[in-house]
Amino acid sequence: MEYMKLGSTGLDVSRICVGCMSFGDPGRGTHSWTLDEEAARPLIRQAVEAGINFFDTANVYSDGSSEEIVGRALKDFARRDEIVLATKVCGITHQGPNGRGLSRKAIMTEIDNSLRRLGTDHVDLYQIHRWDPYTPIEETLEALHDVVKAGKARYLGASSMHAWQFSKALHTAERHGWTRFVSMQNHYNLLYREEEREMLPLCADQGIGVIPWSPLARGRLTRDWEATSARSGTDEFGKKLYHDEDRRIVETVARIAEARGLPRAQVALAWLSSRPGVTAPIVGVTKPHHWDDALASLDLRLTEDEVQQLEEPYRPHEVAGF
Repeated sequence: MEYMKLGSTGLDVSRICVGCMSFGDPGRGTHSWTLDEEAARPLIRQAVEAGINFFDTANVYSDGSSEEIVGRALKDFARRDEIVLATKVCGITHQGPNGRGLSRKAIMTEIDNSLRRLGTDHVDLYQIHRWDPYTPIEETLEALHDVVKAGKARYLGASSMHAWQFSKALHTAERHGWTRFVSMQNHYNLLYREEEREMLPLCADQGIGVIPWSPLARGRLTRDWEATSARSGTDEFGKKLYHDEDRRIVETVARIAEARGLPRAQVALAWLSSRPGVTAPIVGVTKPHHWDDALASLDLRLTEDEVQQLEEPYRPHEVAGF
């Protein structure tokens, strides 16, 4: 396994991050396609044994059961000091007032709830899941700084937002002497490259690690355009992300993969991992061979011609994912 520093920090993370939204009680939350604990544990163990040390979950995944499953599995399969454990805060955790967002109250409540579910006294990376337009960024950043100073988180990260918002957060934290974000978890893959315009250059300039979510475009890059999956039939959010004009890119991935004699996932992941500034794609798995493809993609070197073929069909998209 290859490891990289996360942005400008001294933290070593594997070049693949485990996306833990795939793990959770199917009866809790809105993701009926998730793997229950019995099915998830072998996949988590497989990742650890392959040398993957980076795991990303969230307080809202399957109503918190993702954190519970991941926490128990990592306790059994790994040494805590070798694991980089990440979770997120912002989404809806209960109905009624203060059930979502990035207020001081929400952050202080949710970090404790996440630590309890994960069975640990700290997370290595605590991320805001989205921008909260209803809470002053100063309130959010000071609360996150206090979480770090209390020893409940080692580093802070952010997820999909406009580049101007991320820039504002970075410079506000610097101005007040608060802990800055060290990573950006953004929507970036062959079907959605709008991040190349402003967010990726900003991250490069500020020394921010980039850990893209949905690197395989909700599986679109691994199958024929018309094909569906158990997830795609109920994924209302995913249906808003990609459009018919993306078909040409999917077909190009298929053509290159066939010529290489490789699964499509390896080609799509190899392209993303080789992009400037990308630290570790966040890969969700539901089958053992998904790990085989993710790991193999790290050794796959695409030619300049293949990269050009993959990128040429892309057309500008409306901003999607946040």
